[in-house]
Amino acid sequence: MLKIKAKVRKLKFYFLLPGMMFFAACSKQKEDEVSSVNKEAAIETELSVEHLDKVDLLVTRHRIWRDNKLLKEIIKKDTIPALRSGFQAVPDSSSAAGYRIKEMKDDYEFYITVQ
Repeated sequence: MLKIKAKVRKLKFYFLLPGMMFFAACSKQKEDEVSSVNKEAAIETELSVEHLDKVDLLVTRHRIWRDNKLLKEIIKKDTIPALRSGFQAVPDSSSAAGYRIKEMKDDYEFYITVQ
């Protein structure tokens, strides 16, 4: 019976330690935030979404820099399904109520993995 309790305690410890490490890792601030691009030798990537009627347009721009010169810019566009839309009150001085209702589309979140 004593061996079983010891094994249970070890298992609890093994599950507790990774859980604590996971939560500690999630609470980090943006430590790799970049304010400017090193144009000596870099690849700059920009992602954006343009809202169209029933679809969204995903635009990916890659800028290749070398010796402070833009060597090449690659622009790729692709349609993706639009997310649901909602409504929001927007100030409008021309209306009697002082605002108007505008349809707002939800935005995608970006998650990027760099290797």
